[in-house]
Amino acid sequence: MARKLKTYQTSLGFFDQAIAAPSMKAALEAWGADSNLFHQGAAKESDDPDVIAATMAKPGVVLKRPVGTDGPFGEHAGLPTGLVRSRPAHHGRAPKARPPKSAAAAPVDKTAERKATLAYEREQKRREREQAKEEAARRKERERRQQAVDHAQAALDEAERKHTSGVAALQEQIDTLEKRLRSENLRWQDESQKLKAALREAKN
Repeated sequence: MARKLKTYQTSLGFFDQAIAAPSMKAALEAWGADSNLFHQGAAKESDDPDVIAATMAKPGVVLKRPVGTDGPFGEHAGLPTGLVRSRPAHHGRAPKARPPKSAAAAPVDKTAERKATLAYEREQKRREREQAKEEAARRKERERRQQAVDHAQAALDEAERKHTSGVAALQEQIDTLEKRLRSENLRWQDESQKLKAALREAKN
């Protein structure tokens, strides 16, 4: 059974952010928060009927407005103006929630609530498809890089094999020449001794 959606609100960077989600955990995931903002007092469930209406119209979508303002939330928001002047007034915190309007006490529209829940689920599935698509692209890029690495490594291994083979062949030739040199030296030593002996004999 689909879980009832609630509206959660926080301030991150230059923006107030709000979302209709089934749980605090889902809201934190949508905001990309790496810590529990609710436990830190930096996020809360909103009771502002205008904020609730805006998020329920686009469940699962992170809506924004410039931090320190009380304008409407939307998918796109410009940077806040007068940051230097407004910062001391709010001390880096979101403005206090306005008292709930009479619309907050209106009876819950079950049909609208169900539609919002279904819309959230559709948005969640769309986000999951986008994440899967991005992950597939990252995986493809990793595979491409790995293929390039494998190709470069194979080329290096082949060049190293040829070098080792060439060095071995040259070393074999050197060994053969050294053997011939030693043999020639021995032959010359024997011949030289015979010739010197003949020379001495001729002189006598």
